Amino acid sequence: MKFHFGFDADKTPVQEPLKIQHTDSDTPYLLAKHLQTIFSKLPTYQPIVIICVGTDRSTGDSLGPLVGSHLNRTSTLRNLHLFGTLDEPVHAMNLSETVERIHKQFQNPFIVAVDACLGQVASVGCIQVAHGPLKPGAGVNKDLPPVGDIHVTGIVNVGGFMEYFVLQNTRLSLVMNMANVIGDALHSAIRRTQSFAPSATTALKFE
Repeated sequence: MKFHFGFDADKTPVQEPLKIQHTDSDTPYLLAKHLQTIFSKLPTYQPIVIICVGTDRSTGDSLGPLVGSHLNRTSTLRNLHLFGTLDEPVHAMNLSETVERIHKQFQNPFIVAVDACLGQVASVGCIQVAHGPLKPGAGVNKDLPPVGDIHVTGIVNVGGFMEYFVLQNTRLSLVMNMANVIGDALHSAIRRTQSFAPSATTALKFE
């Protein structure tokens, strides 16, 4: 897969969005590589903060907290700046407060927002990575602040009709499997970014 870059308003390289089915055999490799390519372009002093948005009270909306808990349980990273787990979820009631706390705690953080979303039938099970902030709650008509320099979303079910009901009746197996793939890819990408700053000619291998 080729990775193409454009430029945003301040001439910072922007990687084109990635959309990939979580069950494809090469998804862990491609997702981790895509994220690591983004992280490797950041200054070494800029902290990477992961904010996993969602609630454990809705099966479909639990993707974010499941990613957070998976990372919290399995991570061997020296500095994992993580907000949002099953035990301490980041949701509609505390999202603004959490974002404010992150900006007070970290200087110029690079924020990765993770959340579930709804989409077309053919896209269910896909994981997406895109530049710019996440707009949580948009699919269920909630007015929440945008968050993230990039966002990682998992399409957990079909949108367009009775979104609350659809989220409540999403298969937990699908959400957990997607969360594990996203969590492992984030861990791999950040670990490799912390381990070394690759040059343009460095060949990378991913587990």
